[in-house]
Amino acid sequence: MEHTVPEHTVPEHIATDRVIIAGGGPTGLWVELRLAGTPVTVLEARHERDPHSKALTLHPRTLEVLAFRGVAEPFLAEGRRIPSGHFGGLDDRMDFAVLDTPYPFTLALPQARTEELLEAHAVAAGADLRRGHRVTGLTQDADGVSVEATGPDGPYTLRAAYVVGCDGTRSTVREAAGIAFPGTDATTWGWLGDVVLDDPPKGAVYAASGPAGGVMAVPMPGGLHRIVGGDPDSNGPDHPGELTLDALRAKVTRIAGTDFGMRDPSWLSRFGNATRQAAAYRQGRVLLAGDAAHMHYPAGGVGLNVGVQDATNLGWKLAATVAGTAPGALLDSYHAERHPVGADLLLSTRAQTALMNAQSPEGQDLRTLLSQLVATVPAFSRSLAERLSALAVTYPPTPPGHPLTGHRAPNLELAGSPDLFTALRPGRYVLLDFTGTPAPVSGPGVVPHTAPRPADRPAWSTVRAALIRPDGHVAWASDEQDAGALEAEIRTAVSATTGLGVDAP
Repeated sequence: MEHTVPEHTVPEHIATDRVIIAGGGPTGLWVELRLAGTPVTVLEARHERDPHSKALTLHPRTLEVLAFRGVAEPFLAEGRRIPSGHFGGLDDRMDFAVLDTPYPFTLALPQARTEELLEAHAVAAGADLRRGHRVTGLTQDADGVSVEATGPDGPYTLRAAYVVGCDGTRSTVREAAGIAFPGTDATTWGWLGDVVLDDPPKGAVYAASGPAGGVMAVPMPGGLHRIVGGDPDSNGPDHPGELTLDALRAKVTRIAGTDFGMRDPSWLSRFGNATRQAAAYRQGRVLLAGDAAHMHYPAGGVGLNVGVQDATNLGWKLAATVAGTAPGALLDSYHAERHPVGADLLLSTRAQTALMNAQSPEGQDLRTLLSQLVATVPAFSRSLAERLSALAVTYPPTPPGHPLTGHRAPNLELAGSPDLFTALRPGRYVLLDFTGTPAPVSGPGVVPHTAPRPADRPAWSTVRAALIRPDGHVAWASDEQDAGALEAEIRTAVSATTGLGVDAP
């Protein structure tokens, strides 16, 4: 979808309720501002979607947030379900079947198709997607942001209330806003090839590792396999040159003992372990998400997923802020909540990078030991799986409250609605009452539901009421047994959390 007429008609001095998103990748396409009717313009420099898929995997939490908005089914229908995941390429894999989610698997789906499905959803929701339009700079003031862009007809300026930079690791938005991007440069380089294999390995995922390096092979649509790995020859700060099919064949043969009959590459590439994180995810009216906010080695396939989850946290907050219904500090909570998640992401990917490059005898022993723990200590395996899948993400409660506050809510059964995830589709708060009576208050941004006591979940077994945020995290919960006191708590919590008035049902 391409627009070629610059919008010179918006005077520079008038602030609009528009939000501009720089970057039309998965993160930019999922900033859900249309939930509150906010006009959204997405400026994407590429004229066409990139046919090469850097990412292949959707994790359980990403599937959950797609389900919140009722759009998970097309992804599930096309993707291939893999009931396990790896940490640092260890031989033993984590079992995702034990996870408390409707989606206890990773979903193999090329990024190019993921972007296509997300684009269809964004455009259907009313987003103005402009391909071939690139942000070149911006200035902000107390009333809005002036965004300089260039398109097929030349340079132009747009005025917006806020700008979200989803424009990658070399983000123009981040640089124009003066946000630092500290971190470390690359010290090792991975490699990948999308190739045809005449003698492919059996199974959904093939992996081999040893002193010569590590390699994985994953089937892709169209008769291709993704070959990805690393070896000692790729260590060092300097990019080791363009990858050729002969070089890829030699590397894979050294590690796996065969090249699987590889031929006809459609994409050959290298990637480094440079690791950086934006010092701030918000600078005034400019916000960052996805690769513009964090850069890392693609260990575990987490990058696309964390970007979509950034967008999930940001979208409803920004929409409420633009609409004037948000509490004053709500937008500031985006950095407070997601920056620690990004820091944990970098910790995890650095640790996995070290394991993937542990080719010394000591390093091989470390890999063996950790792999054995994954296989024999269920709690260890589950903890790693919950971290990788983002089901373990918890936001700090402000102020400290019930132990569940800030945690992700599981897909609880509801009365009068199939489940919590279905109830979250309108993008509003969901007020859950477990007392067996209708929730005592409602409001314009709150949907009340009664729910049976979730006795099979110990952490929820004593909860009498809970307020669930539009992104599926617990905003407030209470174990109060007295009906009158509980009603008063609910009214206070709804008013304080949503910034909206409440009414009796």
